[in-house]
Amino acid sequence: MNLNEISKITNEVLVEEFEVEEGLIIGKANFRETLDLDSLDYVDLVVFVEENFGVKLTAEDFQAVVTFDDFYNLIFIKINE
Repeated sequence: MNLNEISKITNEVLVEEFEVEEGLIIGKANFRETLDLDSLDYVDLVVFVEENFGVKLTAEDFQAVVTFDDFYNLIFIKINE
């Protein structure tokens, strides 16, 4: 799976499940500020990634995520480990 596929799937879910305006999801946009996630949202996000990409994310994984591009790259790296 390539980064374009990962971002497409992820963006669709963020718009649908997290009720984020599609226009706000930009690669260089701040991930946390744009999504305004609470701790339960992070759990939902981890479940989404596991169900859709077959990889498990930890709290430590999210520490390096600043932008949406960082998040897509994290999933890409985890898939290819």
